[in-house]
Amino acid sequence: MKIGTAVLVIVIVAALLWYDWSSSGGNSSLIKYDNVPVSSTDLANLESIASNMTLADQIGTGAVATYPAKIHGKNLTIDGKPAVLYIGADYCPYCAAGRWGLAIALMRFGSISGLDYMTSSTSDVYPSTPTFTFTNTTYQSSYIGFAEVETLTNTYQPLQTPAAWETAAENAYDTGGIPFIDFGNRSAQSGANFPPGLLDNHNWQYIISQIGNPSTTLSQSVIGSADVFTAQICNIDNFTPASVCSAPYIKSILSVG
Repeated sequence: MKIGTAVLVIVIVAALLWYDWSSSGGNSSLIKYDNVPVSSTDLANLESIASNMTLADQIGTGAVATYPAKIHGKNLTIDGKPAVLYIGADYCPYCAAGRWGLAIALMRFGSISGLDYMTSSTSDVYPSTPTFTFTNTTYQSSYIGFAEVETLTNTYQPLQTPAAWETAAENAYDTGGIPFIDFGNRSAQSGANFPPGLLDNHNWQYIISQIGNPSTTLSQSVIGSADVFTAQICNIDNFTPASVCSAPYIKSILSVG
């Protein structure tokens, strides 16, 4: 085969591969990781980012412009601790975006085990957005409780059913759409606070590498989201631990949120 012909063949094959990638939603090759446990390396890197208070302080709210709305309900608790309630679904691209910031915020107050990789639906907007699922997670914290409900799989099959109290909170404070996140009945958010498209065409390792760099758009969005959620948690757990909740950005967020 002549060199010119070989180059032409390579170009055609590359074009076909790109067409297959782009026409099926860009991130379609990631779906093989759905429901696969997050690797110890990725989990350790996320925990390191979560504990990096210098990074959190540097970014503050970052690119996030929307905050959870203040609400006034009966204190939401789990085992006597103020609770964070999350209701979403694996198919939902806005939940996919929201879980990144929420997972990092929760890691600042405790530990998450059982976290799995997940991608959003291949047929929704922002198809196959890389994220995690809270379906099999266990959360341990001395400060807060965490309740999670993923109602449908990313192929729209039934998954988890909310308890009566979870449904009551959603009915009372959800302003439309998922994810619904309730911070102790003191503040609540419906939807994501940054666009899922920022995660498009990236894998988990790339996203994690980017969010640790404060100069990137992904870091400004994901860490900004985590910081907004962190402030809500500090507001319900008596601003503990001080190593997290004494940061200047916490009061700044709460003063306008």
